[in-house]
Amino acid sequence: MSGGVEWALHCCVVLTSAEGPVPATRLAELHDVSASYLAKQLQALSRAGLVRSVQGKAGGYVLTRDPASITVLDVVEAVDGPDQAFTCTEIRQRGPLATPAESCVVPCAIARAMAEADAAWRAALRAVSIADLVRGVDSDYGPGAMAGIRAWLTVPDA
Repeated sequence: MSGGVEWALHCCVVLTSAEGPVPATRLAELHDVSASYLAKQLQALSRAGLVRSVQGKAGGYVLTRDPASITVLDVVEAVDGPDQAFTCTEIRQRGPLATPAESCVVPCAIARAMAEADAAWRAALRAVSIADLVRGVDSDYGPGAMAGIRAWLTVPDA
């Protein structure tokens, strides 16, 4: 999983506290990350329909749906794509003891185990929403963390 997923998730959480659109540069400043790097993650979220860009002087990004309806898996797939983490290359068909391709009618035990793990991982990420993550912010970062983010976002750029 790319590091962009973490940044995208943090942005989605932050956008829940915003009273209006938040510029990418402001999100980048809040997270102390390159604005150009973060812009790529926001563009991926936008292409997936999870955020939208609002143009103009007071423009920026807003969530397109209720945070309870955006899952962590939605964000992962927006940034990294929907492909499984493991790709079987049919190693069993190689080398001096290669299994003939016509005998490989079902995935091998390794491919099955990896597919099961991927399915379990996706199910776990599908079960957690952005709203769930927001509920944990104050306990993870300290009381009033979300209120502090909201206040910081409402102060104009210095």
